[in-house]
Amino acid sequence: MFPRPAPHELSRYYPENYYFTPEADAASQIAELYRRAVLSDHVRFIRRAVEKIEGPLLDVGCSGGLLDRLLRDGGTKALGLDNAEHPARLAWRINAVPVMCADLLEAPLREASFAAVTMFHLLEHVPDPRAYLVAARRLLKPGGRLIVQVPNAASWQFLIFGENWNGIDVPRHLWNFRAADLDRLLGECGFEVVRRKFFSLRDNPAGMASSIAPGLDPMARRVRGAPESAAASWAKNLAYLGLTLGCLPFAALEALCRAGSTVMVETRVRPTAP
Repeated sequence: MFPRPAPHELSRYYPENYYFTPEADAASQIAELYRRAVLSDHVRFIRRAVEKIEGPLLDVGCSGGLLDRLLRDGGTKALGLDNAEHPARLAWRINAVPVMCADLLEAPLREASFAAVTMFHLLEHVPDPRAYLVAARRLLKPGGRLIVQVPNAASWQFLIFGENWNGIDVPRHLWNFRAADLDRLLGECGFEVVRRKFFSLRDNPAGMASSIAPGLDPMARRVRGAPESAAASWAKNLAYLGLTLGCLPFAALEALCRAGSTVMVETRVRPTAP
């Protein structure tokens, strides 16, 4: 994205209601159940990566910590890191996940202390993705894994929607990555790719639905703060869910063709020559 917002300007694009907060009402509870269900493939991907590695996992950009809670419920020691106070508090209060509120580049964490580091939809938001990857490399134990997910600018969805593609998300997304770009950057930072996945149950169908009908996107509506009656909110949420389910076959097909709207990679630190 050019010109990029100055670092001090970025915070205005992440209001507190940017982060989902479960409430006691029925709609919020249903949304929370949905979020748990669609995170299932993230959880499986991570568990396969760390099943033979001892040590904790650090989730950088953990937001409200739901992914970390699901991992901890399954026996994975997961810690969160987020540079925004509000989501860090949500993670502690709602999901009982230990979270450090700090930027990865300045966090007081011991080198070679984590079995895995995850970055889900983080690199496209930060001014210097390379610095974050180098910092993650320092934190990993020998044999540790780095798991990264970003929107895929070589996806069919981007070809179809162009500048209206949900994965661009100006001004919050500062970078657009194709899978090949991500591979190159990871390689330059000392990582080698173990496996790739071009489908996300949480992100790919919903991203397409948001590209088709941005006015139905729950997060966009929440951030805009436009007044809605309870009936209108229910109607829009149900319409968005129906549209998301309708986008599922296309999202699965493009992923099978390695052109999914996201790319998730498991990497390991490249061994150094003796």
